[in-house]
Amino acid sequence: MVMMDGSLDAEKIAGYFKGKSILITGATGFLGKILVEKILRVQPEVRKIYLLVRAMDAESAKQRVEAEVTDAELFCLLREKHGKGGFELFVEEKIVPLAGDVMFENMGLDSPMLEELANEVDIIVNGAATTNFYERYDVALDVNVVGVKYLCQFAKKCANLKMLLHVSTAFAAGDREGLIMEKPFKKGETLREGTYLDIDAELRLVGDVKKQLLLAAGDDASDKTERKAMKELGLQRSRHFGWSNTYVFTKAMGEMLLGQLHGAIPVVILRPSIITSIFRDPLPGWMQGTRTIDTIIIGYAKQNLSCFLADLELTMDVIPGDMVANAMMAAMVAHSGDEGAEVMYHTTSSLRNPAPYGVLYESGRRHFYENPRLGKDGRVIPTKEMHFFKTIASFHLYMLIKYKLPLEILHLVNLLLCGLFSQLYEDLNRKYKFVVHLVDVYGPFAFFRGCFDDMNLERLRLTMAAPTSPEDDLFNFDPKTVDWNEYFYKIHIPGILKYVLK
Repeated sequence: MVMMDGSLDAEKIAGYFKGKSILITGATGFLGKILVEKILRVQPEVRKIYLLVRAMDAESAKQRVEAEVTDAELFCLLREKHGKGGFELFVEEKIVPLAGDVMFENMGLDSPMLEELANEVDIIVNGAATTNFYERYDVALDVNVVGVKYLCQFAKKCANLKMLLHVSTAFAAGDREGLIMEKPFKKGETLREGTYLDIDAELRLVGDVKKQLLLAAGDDASDKTERKAMKELGLQRSRHFGWSNTYVFTKAMGEMLLGQLHGAIPVVILRPSIITSIFRDPLPGWMQGTRTIDTIIIGYAKQNLSCFLADLELTMDVIPGDMVANAMMAAMVAHSGDEGAEVMYHTTSSLRNPAPYGVLYESGRRHFYENPRLGKDGRVIPTKEMHFFKTIASFHLYMLIKYKLPLEILHLVNLLLCGLFSQLYEDLNRKYKFVVHLVDVYGPFAFFRGCFDDMNLERLRLTMAAPTSPEDDLFNFDPKTVDWNEYFYKIHIPGILKYVLK
């Protein structure tokens, strides 16, 4: 329940961060950058922003923050405001890069720095995560689960901590149908009846499997063998407990562990759905990396994708990155000092303003017909129609007829010709298996039929004073304000072409 006296407005939210020190993990990621830029822009009197990044030493951490965070085009308004030299001085004064990693106890920091942080930090934002659906199980557990434990341990040492905000994912709720509530996981809870999730047992299992691999292989043990075994173990354990992939499974475990360990520390768990390009400020359309849904656009742009796995009538739950950052900042203010609280927010759109896959596809068609791409020779690349498979079964049938049967014929010919085409067959068969594997991992995500309830977030929205000017609307996170047709056509698709397909 949101605990606020009176209304939140832009002035109150921005004012809250004046004189505050914030520790942010995962700042080199898409959402992390947006949050850092927003805080610096709306509250230049923030005390310090500590950014924990993987690096060998302090100098390497500084170089990484410059290269991967503050040098980004996203910081254009701040550069304009301060000028080049002034911007660099401002960043140097406000941002403190830290060489460390959430995977390690005390985040891998030395005692003097740990003591400084414990005395200084008012807010912790945990955005560090490995988001690979098919990640090694040991790596995913270290970052998405054990990292949460170490961060909680540190949070309890902080003398002035007001709250901890943890970024999860809406899809941690699993492949459910119907309305999915903003409800934290209980200890041991799973998505499969008759099972109980013991996080410590999962950590022990990883160690045991590694030992077995080493004993079985002996001197022939290889990193490749271990990597494959760990990836397969992740999927196996995820599906045993009812989740579809290692990423969402370990993010759910992280939420569960946070619920058990936070004690009196006020905690907000933010569950965004698919985070897309910036809607309004500071740079509409700015994007980093690609999302599954953007494969349609990239395939259209390059004209190298003839088919795609999607039902155009299904809702793709998307939310612009700046809206997620705005919701994070509003939630920090709303729950600051709310002792012992644990609140979950779905930053999603499927309930209040659903966007079907068809909107993205039609926006893409419209864009590329009106703005055709040119090849290297300067000629127009003709825009072809794309075929969509509405079920995984229909896709497998297509793959069987178009690729698997010809592969089997090639295999037979190869045997008759004493291995003449062995290399070709192995290469094509490996590619075929890779595509089938991708569909196996990503298929449930493509056909997700759940709808995320956002009643908690709506209550937070209702505490926001109605804006009377553009300056008052700095922290908009209402998906109903987005016209998806216009957003995809005028903002998101041009953004992908400009910032992703450079």
